[in-house]
Amino acid sequence: MLKSMTGYGKGEVSSFKGDFLVEIRSVNHRYGEVSIKMPRSFMALENEVKRLVLSVIKRGKIDVFVQWTEAATSDTIPRIDHVAARSYREAFSTLADELQLAREIPLTLIVSQRGVMKDAALSVDETEYQPVLLAAVRSAVEAIDAMREREGDALVVDLMARRRQVAEWVGVISERAPAVVLEYRQKLTARLDLLLEGKEMDEARLAQEVALMADRSDITEELVRLASHFSQFDETLLMPEPVGRKLDFLMQEMNREVNTIGSKSNDVEITTLVIRIKAEMEKMREQVQNVE
Repeated sequence: MLKSMTGYGKGEVSSFKGDFLVEIRSVNHRYGEVSIKMPRSFMALENEVKRLVLSVIKRGKIDVFVQWTEAATSDTIPRIDHVAARSYREAFSTLADELQLAREIPLTLIVSQRGVMKDAALSVDETEYQPVLLAAVRSAVEAIDAMREREGDALVVDLMARRRQVAEWVGVISERAPAVVLEYRQKLTARLDLLLEGKEMDEARLAQEVALMADRSDITEELVRLASHFSQFDETLLMPEPVGRKLDFLMQEMNREVNTIGSKSNDVEITTLVIRIKAEMEKMREQVQNVE
């Protein structure tokens, strides 16, 4: 199933100790690159989070944001180090006496000093929180994967419609190509008639010139290869695994054949069709750049 590389997913899981909120965003990227932003207390679980994300999302620039909100329990109420608080007060009082300043020390100044307020939950056992965190990550991954699938379905519809349009124009070129040689012979004959002014024409030389022109403008091989590329393109769109790189390669090959057809053409109608095809294929290429 074709998937887009662009998506967003959110997962929330609660426990008696708190809540995990995980958000995942992804955009186009050549490879699978995961960036994780999470509280320092849970950094030991970063590899587990990355492994879970990459088990589902194979390609794209993926940003994972983890938020942790601790439940308000007695275990999380900050503790006061009274010894440290008194030491700071005495130090500030002594300094005030030396500088001959008022000795009134604001409480906010004391509690803002390092070590006075201690969080009872600073020490975290990551293994205890791992199941809850990974459950939230899994929920977010499932959400973004579903969104990428929906985007992928829309991409398939668009790419198939554009591919059919390109194939239709290529079909017109295929029908037009034989007539180009015949018209070239007629135009060359008309020019020679004017130049020779009724003199006998060298039919062998005329046939040789027409044959050379036909050989130079022959696009049979390009048309055959394009038909093969179209078939492979349609099959690739239906494959279950990530196909972005393969589609990108096929687009390059299709573009190569169309460029060759354009360079061989000396017919206005074919050249016009080639321009249309290249414009449509550029839109297809832009869409393919978003495929996982």
